[in-house]
Amino acid sequence: MLSEYRPVWMFVMFDLPVASKQQRRVATQFRQFLIRQGFSMLQFSVYARYLDSADAADEHATRIKVMLPSEGEVRLLAVTDRQFGKMRVFTGKKRRPPEPPPDQLMLF
Repeated sequence: MLSEYRPVWMFVMFDLPVASKQQRRVATQFRQFLIRQGFSMLQFSVYARYLDSADAADEHATRIKVMLPSEGEVRLLAVTDRQFGKMRVFTGKKRRPPEPPPDQLMLF
């Protein structure tokens, strides 16, 4: 079990239907909601956010659950910062720079 005070990365992975104009609108609204919540796109339909604790991840999971589209599938995964740091990224010939690290949290 993760310590409730250990920083985590929360992943939101989703497959939403986009066949109709209304479905595309719903999918776009969900992506925009994630961005407003501080998530960044890692890949198409995979968004991630750095959080300071598992409790914060639980709070975000509750918010996401409220905003779930009526169709499709959404999965959430929280991993420690250390586990995230072990991620391997393979790219094709055309490379892009890696994601910037999150801003440090200051505690007084």
